[in-house]
Amino acid sequence: MRFDHLRIAGQRWLPAVALAFAAMALTGVATATTVTGALDRSSITLAPTVRPFLLGASQAGARLVAVGERGVVMLSDDGGSIWRQSPTPVSVTLVSVRFADDTHGFAVGHGGVVLATSDAGETWERRLDGRDIAKMILADAERSGDDRRIMQAQRFMEDGPDKPLLDLLVLDASRVVVVGAFGLALISEDGGHSWVSWKERLDNPSELHLYAIRARGSRIVVAGEQGLVRISEDGGKTFSTVTTPYDGSFFTLELVGASDIVLAGLRGNVWRSQDLGHTWNQIATPTPASIIASALRTDGALVLANQAGELLIERSGGLRALTDRPLPQLNGVLAKSDGGLLLLGQQGTLIIEPGDSK
Repeated sequence: MRFDHLRIAGQRWLPAVALAFAAMALTGVATATTVTGALDRSSITLAPTVRPFLLGASQAGARLVAVGERGVVMLSDDGGSIWRQSPTPVSVTLVSVRFADDTHGFAVGHGGVVLATSDAGETWERRLDGRDIAKMILADAERSGDDRRIMQAQRFMEDGPDKPLLDLLVLDASRVVVVGAFGLALISEDGGHSWVSWKERLDNPSELHLYAIRARGSRIVVAGEQGLVRISEDGGKTFSTVTTPYDGSFFTLELVGASDIVLAGLRGNVWRSQDLGHTWNQIATPTPASIIASALRTDGALVLANQAGELLIERSGGLRALTDRPLPQLNGVLAKSDGGLLLLGQQGTLIIEPGDSK
């Protein structure tokens, strides 16, 4: 699939994909019946002229892998100019994808689905879905004897597989952690063949949505709804609560240094801690638009994307626009290994080459 190129402010605009607003993927509003059918139906096969909605991207060696609506996975081996489709066993929306190395990766999405690949995205296997998750949570609750947990677990079973997974942390080819709506959090240590719930470890009795997870060494940080932040210093065995000055949702986070945490989310709120969450300073943004994606560039620079179509970069403790003018609404950003950026937006993908930004 070749996409025509246009130039916008020194960048190459690729109207390759019309993308859905990423925040819509965070709500999981589809009915259980609809999701169940999509979990059992293979991804649609796109005609050469059809441009899919994409929501997340990752790099597998020199290959770019992007995921989106109706189970679509697209692969590019030339940096994003030409794309081809890879079939998957589901047709639910896929929200995020990450790789452990050049070949082993995982993707998550609606219906609590987890897909795995061991050949850089050429083929995919389903390793988990919301039906499995509900059974697991109910079994854990019944073993605990906790009436509250049992009631919540029974509700999960009754609702059906309508709760999306929203982000994932791939520690290596075998170990992957997934998080999502209503406090879902699970880990697999065998490539997704078996799972253990982290739900109770995160001290989240209100079942707030978990939007982002990152790691640096043995440190793992999770961020989510209503200012939820949890941090582990022992690889996820235990978590402690981090209090922040903001009680709105954080949609993304980055661990930008040995002790630095950056949280970003609703209404353009960006907060930075340089002491592992003990104190926080707000970073001003040029527009009060929700920030829904982030990345660390190969030079260590923090990049943020917001709903207003602004791509922001941190410079000297502040944020400024990386491009000369606003872009179409952005859903995701991937820092490519060559120093460039791959952006996902409502009207396509935008490639910013290493020397194209201000």
